[in-house]
Amino acid sequence: MVEKKPSLDIKSLARDVRAGHRAALARAITLIESRRGDHQALAREFVQMLLPDTGKAVRVGITGSPGVGKSTTIDALGTYLIDEGHKVAVLAVDPSSARSGGSILGDKTRMARLSASDHAFIRPSPSSGTLGGVAAKTREAMLLCEAAGFDVVLVETVGIGQSETAVCDMTDFFLALMLPGGGDELQGIKKGLVELADMIAINKADGDNLKRANITAADYRGALHILAPRSEHWHPPVVTYSALTGNGIAELWQKILDHRKATNASGEFAARRREQQVKWMWSMLEQRMLARLRTEASVRSKVRKIEAEVADGHVTPALAAERILELLQ
Repeated sequence: MVEKKPSLDIKSLARDVRAGHRAALARAITLIESRRGDHQALAREFVQMLLPDTGKAVRVGITGSPGVGKSTTIDALGTYLIDEGHKVAVLAVDPSSARSGGSILGDKTRMARLSASDHAFIRPSPSSGTLGGVAAKTREAMLLCEAAGFDVVLVETVGIGQSETAVCDMTDFFLALMLPGGGDELQGIKKGLVELADMIAINKADGDNLKRANITAADYRGALHILAPRSEHWHPPVVTYSALTGNGIAELWQKILDHRKATNASGEFAARRREQQVKWMWSMLEQRMLARLRTEASVRSKVRKIEAEVADGHVTPALAAERILELLQ
């Protein structure tokens, strides 16, 4: 007879997470990342249990193309914040993690100071293979970090496509990092990204790059003038800084605090958080419905039959979708 493993004591785990034990926080995040049905049920109960202890952190999304210096920036900013008395958690949203293992795994070597601090917690995204799944787990991991006493959560995105929107939808402030350049480089500016950004920061503003960084900042300021800002209470600033030397890091953080103050005063901060919660609910519902279609044997066989009928041209996709929807009732 195989001895049944004892179920996880989530009350004890919640107590340890609230006490700020990093090992307990890591175990808790592993629980919410699990695909086992019993673990997922426990995870839902666990996150609900900790909900009153969440919501107090400053949530900052950070994006930028490869080579812009995201990891070095996070290391510099996180170290500065810890020196100021904060506790910093770093999470990643990387839809390519199923193939590469998550960019932050390699990036941790470029977050040397932060990795060594007892007041920091760094966690890669789960290798779930879909952006929606990664984003959902990152949101829940963010709540657990807040319950563990981390008052600043930095969410890094790989800087490609939908991952930027996903991170924007789970954070209070969205920071876009850019490289010094001009002319042709500026043509590569993504309108969608700039419209999401609450601030544009030009990295590597040091040495011979300083002049180019200032010119690039001026170009981006000009570009922002022709775009409608996301908020009527905040016009995204463009700043320069150097993650390498630390110059401009304090000013960068001050802008984030200024934004929080402005949106709090206007009521926009609370409204955005409420809107994000509802978006999160619908996202979770979509994932649960898709999971049911893929995992329940009786439903899965019927879905495969409908798929074959669509592929053979016997049934229209619209009618097939309606039939699949009926299977969930």
